[in-house]
Amino acid sequence: MKAGPMDCSECRAQMSPYLDGELPAEAKPAFERHLEGCAECRAALASTKRIGAALRSGGDRFAAPAHLRARILSEIARSERRPLWGDLRLLGAGWNPVALAASLLLAIVTSAAVTGLYLGNAAHEAQLTREVVAGQIRSLMAQHLTDIASSDQHKVKPWFNGKLDFSPPVVDLASDGFPLAGGRLDYIGHRTVAALVYRRRDHVINLFIWPEDGEKPLRLETQQGYSVAYYKHGGMEYWAVSDLGEAELKEFVARLMSAKEAPA
Repeated sequence: MKAGPMDCSECRAQMSPYLDGELPAEAKPAFERHLEGCAECRAALASTKRIGAALRSGGDRFAAPAHLRARILSEIARSERRPLWGDLRLLGAGWNPVALAASLLLAIVTSAAVTGLYLGNAAHEAQLTREVVAGQIRSLMAQHLTDIASSDQHKVKPWFNGKLDFSPPVVDLASDGFPLAGGRLDYIGHRTVAALVYRRRDHVINLFIWPEDGEKPLRLETQQGYSVAYYKHGGMEYWAVSDLGEAELKEFVARLMSAKEAPA
């Protein structure tokens, strides 16, 4: 954390981890000092606490989707089949019970590892989905949609300098019908992230961005009445959330992926 008094944007980005008991001990004094002198942040903290309580008491539990079960069973069958057939071929040259037993054990271990990997990834992504939807709701109910309100990408992008350990890509999509409204700091997946805000008529789109290795194609789903789009590209992870229908949110992401940042 940078030295000096905490500003409102930093304070509000740390509200969720503070309420969840996840804010580092060394960060609490500055956070609480800021609250003592800022009525607006105290009100925002109270609102965030109420929203969290409502989500915990009224939140739905979701079963794993059928396609995930099918993928897991398919991978288990494939993993078990390959080493087993390999050792059955040994029967033509002579019985090798040690090799066959080793292969069966390997198949069991591999199947367990694959199952754990899929379930672990699915659980992680499900948790992130809940967090970004909660971020969307929080930004609207707490009247904290932006820390910097501007349609100019050359003002929004440099605002994040010194507040994050990365530089989020910021593009202007006004000509595509998705004007930039501004940006703010948020807290997703145990880290501070960039939240860019776009509009589509009267609808709000929250675009959460943070660094993440790897590539993942676009995935769309609906949760609590919100459309959620997720993908990884170019060293960044992107989550877009809106009450738009999936078709329009998919169009937004397509425009976003094809756009390029204008030179500074």
